[in-house]
Amino acid sequence: MNYNIRGENIEVTPALRDYVEKKVGKLERYFDTTPVADVNVKMQVLNSQHIIEVTIPMPQLLLRGEETHTDMYAAIDKVIEKLERQIRKHKTKVNRKFRQEGSLKYMFKNELEPLEQEEPEPEDGELEVVRTKRFNLKPMDAEEAILQMDMLGHNFFVFSNAVNGDTSVVYRRKDGKYGLIEPEA
Repeated sequence: MNYNIRGENIEVTPALRDYVEKKVGKLERYFDTTPVADVNVKMQVLNSQHIIEVTIPMPQLLLRGEETHTDMYAAIDKVIEKLERQIRKHKTKVNRKFRQEGSLKYMFKNELEPLEQEEPEPEDGELEVVRTKRFNLKPMDAEEAILQMDMLGHNFFVFSNAVNGDTSVVYRRKDGKYGLIEPEA
């Protein structure tokens, strides 16, 4: 694996670089052959919070994890755990769904154990909708939609935009600010 490690508002020291390479390198044990992939690691510090983002694009599979912690080394450990869960989830899904030669099944080692705490997926591979809500979309502007979202305690809110009549979504971002999703014209 080729490592591309960069830092924003933080100096990537040799010790930090070695720690990341050692931890990410442990993911290789989940594969039959060492994957040929570029590992993109972005470290940053915002308001005493250490954020790490790891992206590993591979053929037919994208592993990505992001974690925030007050300690960068703890954030690295947490993001590696998240990536291991993703690998196990993909392995379990692949074993159920794909049985033919040349599929993702042959990318992973067979002795990889599935996650115990995860809910089993339906056998037919279909995703199950467990709840449906219907409501009238009241025309409002984005500011009013944010107020409604905050009042309800949700992290997103669907509304009819009073300016153009389109259905839009406001959402709360991880940094505490708000985002707006609108359809393209």
